[in-house]
Amino acid sequence: MNQAVFLDRDGVINEVQTKRVTFVNKPSDLYLLDGVKEAVRLMNAAGFLVFIVTNQGGVGLGYMKESMLVSIHKKMVEQFASSGATIDGVAYCPHKPHEGCPCRKPEAQMIQELAEKHGIDLRTSIMVGDREPDIQAGKKAGCQTVLVNARGEDDFGADAVFSTLLEAVPWILKKRK
Repeated sequence: MNQAVFLDRDGVINEVQTKRVTFVNKPSDLYLLDGVKEAVRLMNAAGFLVFIVTNQGGVGLGYMKESMLVSIHKKMVEQFASSGATIDGVAYCPHKPHEGCPCRKPEAQMIQELAEKHGIDLRTSIMVGDREPDIQAGKKAGCQTVLVNARGEDDFGADAVFSTLLEAVPWILKKRK
């Protein structure tokens, strides 16, 4: 069985609600956070599969078309690849917030489907997020959880808390089986 690291997108991989960008609604709004390419490269080198799992309610709310979201993710994956880092897949929930769908975090369907498709052992895998729904989804899937870039004082029951994804990497690498 494979081990994986599941990464939330906004606030973990890229800027959101900063001076430069409020929401990522087109490829030109995508600004990767410092150190994320290196973090993913290090996880790749250790043998982890790396996936992005992201709620993208802006599609359901009509702020962007799904084709634009696909373009954003294509640019993101290419940016990682250009620095020698591999994103093994991207899963997203395009539904509106509070729609009750099983794929929107805090539900675990995106993680579970990736695990089934890629032969992933969820008990030894890790979900990294910056908000409570990310941590809840990871816990529901049976993963260990890491909170990064937290905006408040609550750790939401995460197994570990770090300021950035890159700072979380040594903890993540210690979990490699």
